[in-house]
Amino acid sequence: MPKLLHLVASPRADSESGAGARVFLDRFRQARPGWDVDELHLWRESLPEFDGEILQAKYARMGGRAFTDSQRAAFAIAERMAVRLDLAERVVISTPMWNFGIPYKLKHWLDIINQPGLTFRFDPARGYLPLLKDRPTLVIIASGGDFTTGMSRGRSDLATPYLREALRFMGLRDVKFVALGPTSGPSEHTGAARDRAHRQLVELASRF
Repeated sequence: MPKLLHLVASPRADSESGAGARVFLDRFRQARPGWDVDELHLWRESLPEFDGEILQAKYARMGGRAFTDSQRAAFAIAERMAVRLDLAERVVISTPMWNFGIPYKLKHWLDIINQPGLTFRFDPARGYLPLLKDRPTLVIIASGGDFTTGMSRGRSDLATPYLREALRFMGLRDVKFVALGPTSGPSEHTGAARDRAHRQLVELASRF
């Protein structure tokens, strides 16, 4: 059964990014009833700290050294997380924007799976090369500000370029972004932004 992996990066059950994802997934399930949706709630996962044996395993692999038993066990956690991503034929990431960037749990997940020999490799002649196959990926970013119409009052969206590059580095290049905002302010503005994003998500889901 083909699988879509949904990465949930908001800790709030009633988040705007989560609501946008539900709109998308409801339409996706109608369009592709034979697909399995695997939801990975990053705030419910036990993500390992990136220190100790898993950190030593990374540098052992970069240096071409064999793992110790404890390094192998620690690195196996990153392998399982990366395989869960790689088994998905479609990926959806729903996330809020925090302080112009992404929540630390999403960054933590990326730091764990972005490992040499796992999601990328280094070639002396060609540089860094991704190891994951490309697949359609959707990123839904909800923000209190408006980053779609030029009304962000000089504030910068650091989340979109960071996620685009982090995913590209591993091999995910077919990435679409849907901005949902502003989510704070007068209701006529937030409601219009929500409706606009939800219409876009429904349209995307029918052909994703």
